[in-house]
Amino acid sequence: MHCKERLCISLLQKCRNLKQIEQIQAFVWKNGFKADPVVAGKLILKCAVLIPDSLHHARHLLLHASNPDVFMYNTLSRGLSESETPEDSLITLIEMRRRSLTPDSYSFAFALKVAADLMYLKAGIQLHCQALVYGLNTHLFVGTTLTGMYGECGYLEYARRAFEEMSEPNIVAWNAMLTACFRCDDIKKVEFVFDEMPFRNLTSWNVMLAGYVKAGEVELARKLFMELPMKDGVSWNTMIVGLAQNGHLDEAFGLFRELRRTGMKVNEVSLTGVLSACAQAGALEFGKILHGLVEKAGVGWIVSINNALLDTYARCGNVDMARLVFQRMPDKKNIVTWTSLIAGLAVHGYGEEAIQYFHEMEEYGVMPDGVLFISVLYACSHAGLIKEGCKYFNKMNKVYGIEPTIEHYGCMVDLYGRAGLLQKAYKFINEMPILPNVVIWRTLLGACSFHGNVKLAEQMKQKLSELDPQDSGDYILLSNVYAAAAKWEDVGALRKLMSSHCVKKTPGWSVIEVHRTTFTFVAGGELDEITGQAHEKIREVISRLRIESGYVPETKTVLHDIEEEEKENAVSWHSEKLAVAYGLLRTCKGKTIRIVKNLRICSDCHNVMKLISRVYEVDIVVRDRSRFHYFKDGTCTCKGYW
Repeated sequence: MHCKERLCISLLQKCRNLKQIEQIQAFVWKNGFKADPVVAGKLILKCAVLIPDSLHHARHLLLHASNPDVFMYNTLSRGLSESETPEDSLITLIEMRRRSLTPDSYSFAFALKVAADLMYLKAGIQLHCQALVYGLNTHLFVGTTLTGMYGECGYLEYARRAFEEMSEPNIVAWNAMLTACFRCDDIKKVEFVFDEMPFRNLTSWNVMLAGYVKAGEVELARKLFMELPMKDGVSWNTMIVGLAQNGHLDEAFGLFRELRRTGMKVNEVSLTGVLSACAQAGALEFGKILHGLVEKAGVGWIVSINNALLDTYARCGNVDMARLVFQRMPDKKNIVTWTSLIAGLAVHGYGEEAIQYFHEMEEYGVMPDGVLFISVLYACSHAGLIKEGCKYFNKMNKVYGIEPTIEHYGCMVDLYGRAGLLQKAYKFINEMPILPNVVIWRTLLGACSFHGNVKLAEQMKQKLSELDPQDSGDYILLSNVYAAAAKWEDVGALRKLMSSHCVKKTPGWSVIEVHRTTFTFVAGGELDEITGQAHEKIREVISRLRIESGYVPETKTVLHDIEEEEKENAVSWHSEKLAVAYGLLRTCKGKTIRIVKNLRICSDCHNVMKLISRVYEVDIVVRDRSRFHYFKDGTCTCKGYW
């Protein structure tokens, strides 16, 4: 090898940015190495795979290469497969064949990965045919990616055939077949393949574990986790995150504590997973402990962990700490960071502040995406900012070229509906360029229920009956409208209809964290020691509120034509009332009571929370399905706008 050629390769190994690449490229061309395939290949490898934001230069290098070979095309294909436009990897394979170059196993593997990621079954089949032409379909590397591709596209039988064509599948191929079975929701086939495996490693066990939790088979995942011959960080993280995602939050917290006791080092995945569980459960105190652990472990510089912390504080009702995490973050704030903060401010009703941060993000040069605009529109909706919401909806396409999706249209319907502009919302739906879905009609039905518009509510229910007749929430919303108007015959007819269609009402539940332990209360649930204490306390609370504040229960949403006293008893046992009663029993004076509810808080519970905050001198934060309510001194941050 020529000494200058060795120098070029040595310099390339030390390259860290595109500017250095361009300097070496000039040196290469000046010294006559432009046609050298080794140097040219390493230049393309650096730009396509190893140096960020240099993929365009790799394309330029390949385009002007004197004698491009298969390695150069494969390298560019690899880089493109991991880019924002992975479909360009398929075009690279086509261009390579046009130059009469013979593709190898890597050529097909990178292209098949793209077909799998994008679920391009037609392209995958064509690639399979081409691999067959070149005699590469039974190659271990190609066969494995074919198995994975068919699995991702939902064609298990094709995946099985590709797997069986390999003469000696290795552990990676067997794991690909396991994953394909999970992707196709065939648990029995998964277990059959697992039992048939001639050899097994920890990766195989972890594939099984991940597959079970993703499929929602928590009991099978628990059993497998206990049977693991050994556990690594992936095993623990998979189980913790899986439990959190499937709603087993207390168990996720317990497993994280157990992980800590084993002495195994926590990492980015386990921390973000358990923080996600905290966010879902509203477990602020546990979240604070994790924040301390992040600081102690020295991983506060990791963007994903900061994003998870920000989201946890915002969704646990502590927006001040969410702001602080954001302000202390390193400069590498990404679109997820800004979206988390703006969404957090939105659900707390801080619409104007959310918009201010949106403008700050624009000044930083961060390009908004469709998800961020959903948060901005949500902020406008929950703060009654009608003009601003319309302005940003129009700005999406006109300024940033983002085509509105059904979610953005839904935000606009919600914006008009919450403001009581029901006819304007209905007109907006009818003028939408895309077909409205059940969420759009349901949003307007909810607004009709809140504002008591019987006629329009009936129209919305008719639309929803055609699209989704089994949803209990729609029946309840319309029943609320009828009950508020004392149309008991219509309420009764709806209840009979629900019964005939086997439609069941979703039970309301509320979760409260007391001394780092979460307690769940269900409306109409069975009595035990905890719920018994809550029932006794709420009786005392209601009695005191009647005497000291003149409280009268608001019973218009009770869906039965019964005596007023029975209606009052019915609203007294709502889950959020039981949760706040238990909080009053167990929480120290001066501590904020924080509650998470799965449904929208009713008007009577909202009124009770305001009165309790004043009479008992306690701050209460309720996160319902729609937003946060912060009750203090007899007022709520929502200002009656929810």
